[in-house]
Formats: sequence, structure tokens, C-alpha cells
Amino acid sequence: MENVLKNYNLIKQEISKKKNVKLVAVSKTFPISHILPVINEGHNDFGENKVQEALEKWASIKQDFPNIKLHLLGKLQTNKVKFVLPLFDYIHSLDSLKLASKISEQQIKKNFKPKMFIQVNIGNEPQKGGVDEADLENFYRKCIEEFNLKIIGLMSIPPFDKDSLPYFKKMNELSNNLGLTEISMGMSNDYLEAIKQGSTFIRIGSKIFGSRD
Repeated sequence: MENVLKNYNLIKQEISKKKNVKLVAVSKTFPISHILPVINEGHNDFGENKVQEALEKWASIKQDFPNIKLHLLGKLQTNKVKFVLPLFDYIHSLDSLKLASKISEQQIKKNFKPKMFIQVNIGNEPQKGGVDEADLENFYRKCIEEFNLKIIGLMSIPPFDKDSLPYFKKMNELSNNLGLTEISMGMSNDYLEAIKQGSTFIRIGSKIFGSRD
């Protein structure tokens, strides 16, 4: 546990001069006992990939620590949307109009509007979710005008086997074109580069909590 806190504080120190950068500690697969030192240190933003795991882990913890903000990072299936609100404060993986419509319905039912990122398939990878660059502006307009969603920015995961830099630059350009202020990009291996290219939300797991089983 000492290592977890040490890792966390090192990253906080690294990004301390970047006033507008939010660290999302990616806690997926780790038990609450492993995450608690970071919660007790006063950290509020945590990322999960799976809805069911998050429900089991965070429902009661969020009552005990009302300042905690939970970020859904993984792919969201439409049949799980009803469980997502209001547990998750942020959704980073909005990638289809069908999903946008379902979230729109639920935010009215639950009277809760999560902050959302549109996931962009910046590397045009068929195995990854995300909106194609060519469709992005139209998708964004529909989310705002038709579905009344609170879109705060864009999110991407660059191809693992390539240099992230050109993809980060492209994301910054796309974000500026839409007049958005937030970008969710950068993970344990490339977050400093992502910050240089305008990222405001970095998603770090293994560099804080250690390697996953």
C-alpha cells in the first residue's frame, strides 16, 4: 500500500504545475482495500471500465465519500445505461447515436446529467469503438441539439503500436474546431506527452496501483 501512495504522490507532483489537468486514477480490477489509501489522501476522481464491477465496488463508498467522482472509461452497452446514472459522474466513451439516445432517456428519468466525452476512433482501428473523424461534427451537433447531452470534450485511445504524438495533436485540433475545452487522453505510458498536446483528463492505472493480474 505504501507503494500505491508513493506512486500517486509522484504523479501528482509531476502534474502539479498544470492547473487544468485532472488525474483520473483508473481503479478497474483493484479491490477497494487497494484504492482506499488514495481516497484517504483526498483524491476524488476514479475510473472504471465495467458497470457491474463499479456498482459492487463504489455504490456504498460514494455515500461515505460524497466528493468522489466516478468516470466510466470502458465501452457502454445500451442495456447497461439504466445502471450507470447517477453512479457515474462522467462517461468517457460515448460512441454511437443509439447510446446517446438511451443516455438522453435515462438522464430525464433519473434527473441526472453526466458530463460526457465523445470517443473518437482517432487511429481508424476497426476493433476499437469511437466516432470516425469525418462524422464527428455532425455527431456532436446531434448529441447537443437532439439529445440535450452535456458534452464537455473528446476522448481517444491512440494505436498501441504507434507513436501517440500525431494522434494527440490531431485530437487537439478536432477539439479546437468544435470549441470544446476538455480532452481525455494519455495513460500510464504517455500522459506527459498528452498534457503537452492539450489533454485535460489523464487516465492512469498501473503507474499508480501496479500491474493487474
